[in-house]
Amino acid sequence: MSYKTILVHLDAGKSIDSRLDIAFALAQKFDAHLVGLYALSVSPLPGWALAEAGETIEKMQAKARDALAQAGRKSWDAAVKRANCSKCEWRSSGADALDAVTLHARYADLVIIGQNDGSGTSGLTRNFEQHLLLAAGRPVLVVPYARDKRAPGNKVLVAWNASQEATRALTDALPLLRSAKQVQVAAFNVGKKGGTHGDVPGADIGLYLSRHGVKVTVSQFQADDVDVGNQLLSRAADLDSDLIVMGAYGHSRMSELILGGVTRTLLESMTVPVLMSH
Repeated sequence: MSYKTILVHLDAGKSIDSRLDIAFALAQKFDAHLVGLYALSVSPLPGWALAEAGETIEKMQAKARDALAQAGRKSWDAAVKRANCSKCEWRSSGADALDAVTLHARYADLVIIGQNDGSGTSGLTRNFEQHLLLAAGRPVLVVPYARDKRAPGNKVLVAWNASQEATRALTDALPLLRSAKQVQVAAFNVGKKGGTHGDVPGADIGLYLSRHGVKVTVSQFQADDVDVGNQLLSRAADLDSDLIVMGAYGHSRMSELILGGVTRTLLESMTVPVLMSH
């Protein structure tokens, strides 16, 4: 398994250069075709606005979106030139960003998006990343808006709890794990019996990864008074990790988005890129 098609999402935010740097580095590393997709969230106009000046407002919105898309294209073209990329493709969609990225993700091995920086300038809804994680059906690499310049994948921390989501994330990350110099699998707050971890928590997944050629170390951490999300961030800092791999936990119920605590903590407070699968 390798990544042969990588999709990177571009928006109107100020941190797209960070995710473009990572996207081009990974595309080069895996000799992958890279697709840059520009798409913003679409907010429906209220009924009164449609009735009074709907056509005028829609034209103004379309003009503003076109201007933002042109700025995004300039950033993309500059990145293509810097990387001297010959397997790159630009796409732009007028559909809602969640629908557009979910659709295009169906035909990619890896999706790269940016963390919400809280500024409100990205042109995306507040919960875009959370909804995409649950809808994409593909591994999603979330790039923090404030990060160092290292390319991810040399020192990897894997959060392991023997769940379906963690298994999916670890398997989806195998191309990165096999090429990493250091992979640390961490099991947090396992308990005395180990549960689904087996007799020796982490031993089985360590053997599995070793058989795939991964240089892996397995550790357990017990700190019942500290939530797992913050334990994970603390461990990543201690190890100087440049990538975290973990399952994304949550579901959508009607219009309500319900995320697991660890997933929410990482999305809000990540300091390095995080690869998540649901």
